[in-house]
Amino acid sequence: MSHNLFNSLHELSIAPGNTAKYYSLPALEKSGIGKISRLPVSIRIVLESVLRNYDNKKITEAHIRQLANWKPEAARVDEIPFVVSRIVLQDFTGVPLLVDLAAMRSTAVKLGKNPKLIEPLVPVDLVVDHSIQVDHYGTKDAIDRNMEIEFFRNNERYQFIKWGMQAFDTFKVIPPGIGIVHQVNLEYLARGVHRKDELIFPDTLVGTDSHTTMINGIGVVGWGVGGIEAEAGMLGQPVYFLTPDVVGVNLTGRLREGVTATDLVLTITEMLRKAIVVGKFVEFFGEGTASLTLPDRATIANMAPEYGATMGFFPVDDVTIGYFKGTGRSQEEIAAFQAYFQAQQMYGIPRKGDIDYTSELTLDLSSVSPALAGPKRPQDRIELAAIKSRFTELFNKPVKESGYGKQNDDINQRYSVRNAHNQDSEVCTQIDSGNVDESRLSAPGADNTPMPQSAASTERRMVSRNITEMTSNRPTPNAADLCHVELNGSSVDLGHGDVMIAAITSCTNTSNPSVLLAAGLLAKKAVEKGLSVKHHIKTSLAPGSRIVTDYLNITGLSPYLEQLGFNLVGYGCTTCIGNAGPLAEPIEEAIVKNDLVCAAVLSGNRNFEARIHPNIRANFLASPPLVVAYAIAGTILKDLTAEPLGIGKNNQPVWLKDIWPSSAEIHALLKYAANADTFRKLYGNLTKDHALWNSVTSVTGQTYNWPESTYIAEPPFFQNFSLQPVLSSGAGDIKNAYALGIFGDSVTTDHISPAGSIKDTSPAGRYLLDHHVGKADFNSYGARRGHHEVMMRGTFANVRIKNLMIPGSEGGITLYQGAAGAAPEQMSIYDAAMKYQSQNIPTVVFGGKEYGTGSSRDWAAKGTQLLGVKAVIATSFERIHRSNLIGMGVLPLQFKNNDNADTLGIKGDERFDILGLDNIQPQQDVTLNIRRKDGSSQSVPLLCRIDTAIEVDYYRHGGILPYVLRELMA
Repeated sequence: MSHNLFNSLHELSIAPGNTAKYYSLPALEKSGIGKISRLPVSIRIVLESVLRNYDNKKITEAHIRQLANWKPEAARVDEIPFVVSRIVLQDFTGVPLLVDLAAMRSTAVKLGKNPKLIEPLVPVDLVVDHSIQVDHYGTKDAIDRNMEIEFFRNNERYQFIKWGMQAFDTFKVIPPGIGIVHQVNLEYLARGVHRKDELIFPDTLVGTDSHTTMINGIGVVGWGVGGIEAEAGMLGQPVYFLTPDVVGVNLTGRLREGVTATDLVLTITEMLRKAIVVGKFVEFFGEGTASLTLPDRATIANMAPEYGATMGFFPVDDVTIGYFKGTGRSQEEIAAFQAYFQAQQMYGIPRKGDIDYTSELTLDLSSVSPALAGPKRPQDRIELAAIKSRFTELFNKPVKESGYGKQNDDINQRYSVRNAHNQDSEVCTQIDSGNVDESRLSAPGADNTPMPQSAASTERRMVSRNITEMTSNRPTPNAADLCHVELNGSSVDLGHGDVMIAAITSCTNTSNPSVLLAAGLLAKKAVEKGLSVKHHIKTSLAPGSRIVTDYLNITGLSPYLEQLGFNLVGYGCTTCIGNAGPLAEPIEEAIVKNDLVCAAVLSGNRNFEARIHPNIRANFLASPPLVVAYAIAGTILKDLTAEPLGIGKNNQPVWLKDIWPSSAEIHALLKYAANADTFRKLYGNLTKDHALWNSVTSVTGQTYNWPESTYIAEPPFFQNFSLQPVLSSGAGDIKNAYALGIFGDSVTTDHISPAGSIKDTSPAGRYLLDHHVGKADFNSYGARRGHHEVMMRGTFANVRIKNLMIPGSEGGITLYQGAAGAAPEQMSIYDAAMKYQSQNIPTVVFGGKEYGTGSSRDWAAKGTQLLGVKAVIATSFERIHRSNLIGMGVLPLQFKNNDNADTLGIKGDERFDILGLDNIQPQQDVTLNIRRKDGSSQSVPLLCRIDTAIEVDYYRHGGILPYVLRELMA
């Protein structure tokens, strides 16, 4: 129901005869509530939601006044209850969320309640985009074959999703094959403003993917949360968070010729990581910001999780309105969008001095230069000219210094030998294929009569003799320098630094026509100059939506990308999330056997260890045109600024500068990427002619029948559920715990959560084999997120995770301490956890800085809880993972006074007590008591990272889901 607190309910005139009511922020300032016009725009949009949803219960007048009086440098103690307009899900996180909703309905029925009590109260869109995998590539029918496999693998999941579509009234689904959730959100789902009853209000959301922030590019406040938190939001709970700092970033100048939006975003990521913006809003302003295209803004906003911010926000202006027109939104909703933001005095990019920020940073766009990021983290930007030297440096660095530990291996010597060998082969291949100087192979006469065969043979001998002279001083290859692999009847030479995967993929860049057209133009020029990509390199094009394919076809660029192997493989998240698919078996065997450090180059946003492919150890983020360039080069040990990409027609070296497209060439084609009719056509009917999706059948009804499945299972989160909180008076101390794992800095949710392929020798693989699932049908952990038995077995099982309890080890193993006096026993983390649980022994996990960075994987928290971990003690936490741990009833605790597991000498054979939890309060100190085997003990203070009062309630209820379920059924 509407209210008129502070006389803030006003009428908005959109067009003659078209009016609506809205809550006016200028009126709030006029009433003396606060200096609203000086607030960051992102804070104002949140304030509007708080004002509009005032009910004097969950949202009070005090909340409005607190946020309206936001101070740039105040202590952050105020808790904001933020009610969002909608929620967006991708299927890897959406399916387990739907499983939880189904389990809550089943629980309601068991307690004699109406299952319809469990119903999303805000609109929910699920985009099925994470299940496509690159099994086939480099062929015209790759997308059809990949989608057929996708539907075969995921039929049980898709049947379950279709049940959810008919069971819940506000739950809608975008089928597979349409696009990546964030690009679909940007191009189609986001409407700018919403109208409900008589009210008009801005589009706001949370999403179950950390890259939900891409929507900030069009002035929408939204960010990634765990599915656990999104579920509560769906069921009527505000999203609670502490009033944030807001960092203003003043962009000045313009990008130089040849510099891409990807180069810009990698620069911003590096800069803002250094500025430590974790948990803060970032808001862009200034003349440089105003000059950016909307796709460039979306590219920057998308990477907010990589630079650590909650959001990377761009206010609404004429560029935003132009994008809405070009993407097929209706004239009426565009008019309402523009009129609303103008009435709220939030229209236009602020200039320096307009707004009070917590702090301000400046970046001159003209200072940005071409770069990549990697090989393990997105914030580790490397200038293009330094890629070769940086990789060489890391190659020889010890593992403990984030290197590859190849101190005794001269990679440059190896490369020079292999490069000479491969270059000779390449030139001879060009001659054999006829790609020699045609002017010398044909008669000079007007009829251009071909040269006689004998003359052509003489030409070949002459070129071959030149090669022999050119290479006479080169070292001779030997077995140590070259790794020979037989593949499809031909020999492939592999070595360190070789590019094995080259993927144009992920929401970061495939939403941006400028870089995709650049990739197509570069491919065109490369093909015309006679360059090619070696057939053993796994190349792929996975656009963010069908719009991309449309404009690549219209501009005539698709055939050139295809000639280099960049055929369409699917519309969805592929290589960037670990769905790169397998390499050819002989290639994988050679990499493992010879311990090769090979590379992937992708236009993605994430490159954490073992994420892209378990056997590819160096992963570099790059713009789409650089992905194509490195695919041609075939190695990252080639300096693309100082060495030719390869040998083209006429035996001439071709340099990157020879084929790099100009800004004018790109700009001339951009109009084909903004055709409103195309957007309306492709988004008009999402199931038309979609035979695979339309053929999926499912059960009906308000509750799910939980058939036997290794994909979907009723979770144990509501076993023995009662309407009373588990810990009504307090949490109670944790005593006599063992360490399940001790981890270092930058442990990501990719390390913690099950992700990627499932090995048959792993606990999850053994479970599937025991349940008659063949190895070929394992699918991925992501696809099996709806089955807790599989997922808990894959928690902390990443092949690159390093448990410091076993120095020098990799993989999900630990030391089980066993009975008193018994020697510790090495085993999988899952097996040790089950042994501890069977003895009612609690466990804890230790971590370093930035614990839980990366994708907002719910199972990083769910799996931790199911393994019996009671607390995670780290140097610092990533925002979403900290929240998710509390949402699952796991205690996040933070070291104080520069303490950490290393400085405290914690090895993992100690017993631990965590004291002071009887009446837990937000951000209180608790005590960690360490009892060592030699009989000594030590007590240190820890900061409890339960930050807000509502999080205390969640924790006491055993998690957010039991809390919400009890509230709904009260």
